[in-house]
Amino acid sequence: MRIATWNINSVRARAHLLAELDAAAAPDVVCLQETKVADEKFPHAAVEALYPYRHVRGMKAYNGVAILSKIPFTATGGEDWCGREDARHAIARFKGGLELHNFYVPAGGDIPDPEANDKFAHKLAFLDELAAWLSAESSPRARRVLVGDLNIAPLEADVWSHKQLLNVVSHTPVEVDALTKVQSAHDWVDAVRHFAPDEPLYSWWSYRAKDWRASDRGRRLDHVWVTPALKGKLRSFEILKDARDWPKASDHVPVIVDIDV
Repeated sequence: MRIATWNINSVRARAHLLAELDAAAAPDVVCLQETKVADEKFPHAAVEALYPYRHVRGMKAYNGVAILSKIPFTATGGEDWCGREDARHAIARFKGGLELHNFYVPAGGDIPDPEANDKFAHKLAFLDELAAWLSAESSPRARRVLVGDLNIAPLEADVWSHKQLLNVVSHTPVEVDALTKVQSAHDWVDAVRHFAPDEPLYSWWSYRAKDWRASDRGRRLDHVWVTPALKGKLRSFEILKDARDWPKASDHVPVIVDIDV
């Protein structure tokens, strides 16, 4: 199974890019974040031919996740976190017991201080709640995949400058520690770093850069994790960097992992 995760930054504005993704990588399953559309206005007609099976959880103008698939699955909703119904989680179950979780973790605003910034406090609370939930759901035989825009670049090789970004939201020690607790809750395996443990890799480049490729000031915010039961089934990965140059591109690019299920 080829699984792609992609913060599309408005699915109605960029639904046409799903055909570009299919031509470039032909994923079986695409997990989208930041779809920015209420469920009743999701552009189903635009993606029906590519992905006949879909599970969407959205809201008007903000957040939103979707699972699009060429393979039949059972949609099982998603959790609401921190007492908010803000469409940040979707779950799908595939034949053979594979369970797929698609997450959009809060970005956290600009100030890395939970006392001064409610958005950052929300992000940390979300991660704490997620770690506790996963611990309760833990099973050594679980066949689970967790993907999404986790809005944290945890490793030094996940950012263009570890030193300069230590106090920038997405790479601060408190966020990295919170994400590490989430990962430890299920002994999740970072699928990309399974293949490339030390290579500088990014999945997001700011719109502010005049030439994003030349400056290459990126961060790896988009992740694919698998439970230990699937570690030996990992086959390959790709970060589709060229997608950043597609027409009306998202500031994120797809991250793709092949799993022998």
